[in-house]
Amino acid sequence: MTNIQPVTGPAVEDPTELLAAADGEQGGKPRSAWRLMLPTMTPWLALGLVLVGGIVLYGTVARFFVGDPDAIRDIGMTGPSRELLLGTTQTGQDVFAQLAHATWGSLQIGFLVGVLATVLSAFFGIYGAYLGGFADEAFSLLSNVFLVIPGLPLVIVISGFVPRESRGLWTIAVVLALTSWAASARVLRAQTLSVRNRDYVAAARIAGERPWRVIAVEILPNLLPVLASQFVFAVIAAVLGEAGLSFLGLGASNSSTLGTMLFYAQNGFALPLGAWWWFLPPGLIIALLGMGLALINFSIDEIINPKLKNVRLHRRRARLLAKAEKRAAAA
Repeated sequence: MTNIQPVTGPAVEDPTELLAAADGEQGGKPRSAWRLMLPTMTPWLALGLVLVGGIVLYGTVARFFVGDPDAIRDIGMTGPSRELLLGTTQTGQDVFAQLAHATWGSLQIGFLVGVLATVLSAFFGIYGAYLGGFADEAFSLLSNVFLVIPGLPLVIVISGFVPRESRGLWTIAVVLALTSWAASARVLRAQTLSVRNRDYVAAARIAGERPWRVIAVEILPNLLPVLASQFVFAVIAAVLGEAGLSFLGLGASNSSTLGTMLFYAQNGFALPLGAWWWFLPPGLIIALLGMGLALINFSIDEIINPKLKNVRLHRRRARLLAKAEKRAAAA
């Protein structure tokens, strides 16, 4: 009697495995709590990390390998060449060397403002909402006052009253931080009021835990994605705000930033003279840094708002199922 072997076609992926892969639960192992607090790697997040990482690496390392950015030569307003990659300014200064130091200065201001604004918003938003009562009302009133006052005119007025010789990186960072924390504090207050009423927070308070420990251990971990998003947004606003102040002549007088480069390029008539190598590179770095941070912030938003992540997962599931059905039909 002849054995009849069954005819087998090409292997077709199991749709359940495809859905598990789409959900990031390969092997049936659920992701840890800390992994759930990190953004999912996507092409947009990868692009943002590459842009920000490249600019940070350039601003941190390149300044040690370039010449003196203030050295004056007798070859003013020359275009890019093999010796001078980005040409020279009107007074013969190396634009590439200036760009490396200016990038580092802008990154410093962005980081300082991000840290200061996040600390201020966390104190007035989280601590005030946890205490409640008069403290919460007072902090909310202060936040509303800063929200009502227009930010840019306030920054210009404060910077205008600071003497030019005292207007350094720290001064500009403090001015920008004082005018950019209120909106984040309102968001953190609303989130804290929601978390404060949960059972595990109430249990910690009944157990006699100190307020700072309840905030640090029970409340703060739930707000880390929001804090990270606000930090990134504060860095973007700080870099753009500093560039605007410097372009108006109100920036750091004793430091080099991307904004001061644009200011001196404007005063040196770089645009009418066609010296694109003087003003285009700093403007391009500001734009790329802002775009990279924005892409990272969009990925963090998926943690804060799960609906955004669910939409992306549903689209991926639909593509994977369509691919599986197509292969099954072809088999």
